[in-house]
Amino acid sequence: MKTDIDRKLRDFVGAKTAKSFAEVLGIETVGELLRHYPRRYLKKGELTPFDELQVGDQATVSGRVKKVTVRSLDSKQEIRPDEVQKFRRHKTITKVVVTDGRNDLELAFFNQPWLANKLTVGTAALFWGEVTMFRDIMQLKGPGTEILDEEDLTEEEIERRAKPFRPLYPASAKLPTATIERSIKIVLDNLEDVDDPIPELILRKERLIGLREALQKVHLPETEKDWEVAQKRFRFEEALVMQTILAQRRAVTDALKAVPRVRTSGGLLDEFDARLPFRLTEGQAEVCDEIFADLARPHPMHRLLQGEVGSGKTVVALRAMLSVVDAGGQAVLLAPTEVLATQHHKTLTKMLGELAEQGMLGGAEQATRVGLLTGSLNAAARRTAMLDAASGAAGIVVGTHALLEDKVQFADLGLVVVDEQHRFGVEQRAALSQKSGDATPHVLVMTATPIPRTVAMTVFGDLAVSTLTELPAGRSPIMSSVVPAKERPAWLDRAWERVREEVGKGHQAYVVCPRIGDDVKNAGDEEGEFAAGAEDEGGAKGKPRPAISVLQVAEVLEQVLGDLRVEILHGRLPSDEKDSVMSRFAAGEIDVLIATTVIEVGVDVPNASTMVIMDADRFGISQLHQLRGRVGRGKVPGLCLLVTDTWPASPSRARLDAVAATSDGFELSRIDLENRREGDVLGVAQSGRRSSLKLLSVLRDEEIILTARHVANSLISVDAELAEYPVLRSYIRSALESEATDYLEKT
Repeated sequence: MKTDIDRKLRDFVGAKTAKSFAEVLGIETVGELLRHYPRRYLKKGELTPFDELQVGDQATVSGRVKKVTVRSLDSKQEIRPDEVQKFRRHKTITKVVVTDGRNDLELAFFNQPWLANKLTVGTAALFWGEVTMFRDIMQLKGPGTEILDEEDLTEEEIERRAKPFRPLYPASAKLPTATIERSIKIVLDNLEDVDDPIPELILRKERLIGLREALQKVHLPETEKDWEVAQKRFRFEEALVMQTILAQRRAVTDALKAVPRVRTSGGLLDEFDARLPFRLTEGQAEVCDEIFADLARPHPMHRLLQGEVGSGKTVVALRAMLSVVDAGGQAVLLAPTEVLATQHHKTLTKMLGELAEQGMLGGAEQATRVGLLTGSLNAAARRTAMLDAASGAAGIVVGTHALLEDKVQFADLGLVVVDEQHRFGVEQRAALSQKSGDATPHVLVMTATPIPRTVAMTVFGDLAVSTLTELPAGRSPIMSSVVPAKERPAWLDRAWERVREEVGKGHQAYVVCPRIGDDVKNAGDEEGEFAAGAEDEGGAKGKPRPAISVLQVAEVLEQVLGDLRVEILHGRLPSDEKDSVMSRFAAGEIDVLIATTVIEVGVDVPNASTMVIMDADRFGISQLHQLRGRVGRGKVPGLCLLVTDTWPASPSRARLDAVAATSDGFELSRIDLENRREGDVLGVAQSGRRSSLKLLSVLRDEEIILTARHVANSLISVDAELAEYPVLRSYIRSALESEATDYLEKT
């Protein structure tokens, strides 16, 4: 049964205002308006009559502008209102005289000349600040101001706007905060039926206020404590809805059937372990045991394996795949690009050696095949790969989205390993699941860096999580430095000298660029995740220049490093040419490789010691960390130079400084999350939709989230369909139907 919360907004505020809310904010119902929370609260004093003002008091007054003047502090000349735009960057003082009809009060605003066009003579406004006396004239020190609506306001409305905790809402010129505030008050004054999604028992246990009281206190607080307790309640509500969705999904997953893949002795896994030239770290051994335990269950594993760049995730994943092969099944490694799929295939084949040569001359007695299936294979190779997958001859199959095609079949698919899960959606994984008959395959998701989406997912508990924090023996440290090319051009020259020096020592180097450069019209993100609109504060008229390209840098380095063996690599090269370039770089036949982000993941060249990232500000924090993980993979310390044109005080430079300051990917993921906020994290800001998280922060409110998770698990364990809690069930249904929860379908 519908309540007032579900009603259309026009029923309360009228069709014209409701239309504005729909067009500007996408708000159409009462509930959506009431969940449009204040972004902050304006702290002012109680409204004080002019004749009661006392020097030293913090006061708020209501008056009309009597006179306004703007003067330049440099030239002392007075500035006309139509000239203020020219003086926006100059030191100015704007003096405003306001009156209540009997008494006058003077206010001085420094470096805000534009106020002269806002606070015109006759304008009604609220002013607040410290009452002072200067040359026998009463003033407000450090004044704040809020222009009142042009329409007539009642004394009650003016009093309400002067309250100490006035809400300020996310708004626009077409829909100002005053209109939003007035509309919310109308709704609250006429709201009758309000059903609370949080059960009464939980409200009491968690010491939370009810929905009706919380709405009143968050929008019309009388004290600071009012909005604090209201926000606490709404944060818990958001966490509870999200956690209950995830708890229901875990319950559904646990109810699915999977073929248990119990680890057996004397098989490929034992042979592989015996041939390993190194010992597993303690963390790798523990994570493998967790995975083996999951694989042995009659329900599908759904586990995230996260760890630092170079922490040994590939070995862990390969041991899991071999365990499944020993148990009679097949494993798939799904990669986001052909370059990465090919690299994974070579890496696994090399690690297995003769154990990957079943039926071949020189193959081990106990062996399997590692198949490769990508879209660019020729007809014969594709046919062979598909036959090996369908017959079961290939115990391990590596591929891209080509594996998802209907005609690709498997004999007994037992495990799906997804590399860099943020590039795949649930639809792709479901397509692979359908290839395993009645049973659901086990799923292991790998990510090299806990990027913000993964941080959020981890906190919310969507997957069982295994984390590798140790680096295997033999990995070298990486030193990172920012190269401010615009401020210090000589530093960029020195960067190329360092590349030459490293090559002179017998090492190799990468130079990474944001784009390819064969299409100047498309200067956007061709292969990476960089921000196409990243600021270039020095650009003409404030517009960012196109990101530097592989082809541009190749021309420059032809002059600077012309005597070295320099080649390029990007995703648009023919497949055989890409393979040739990577093979020759791995073999040491190329000194400097100029590439796009195709080398971001999976490329393992221990002899590469140096990386220069051009226009580094165009990349995200996690991607920068991922890229630099390509160096320092051998015994030689790594060097990563982050070249940028941004200025020191810019947000982009702050990101680069953070990357240069630490090699801890987990710390960087938290910084990334703080910078991008949860809207981006949950995949909604990119598409312009509202985030499903309005007050909840996955960093600040981790304790609330964990409490909500415990409550959600308790509810679902006894009432999976929430039959006893219809209001909570309704909220969850709405959340699932909302586009703002698409991120749950993408993790």
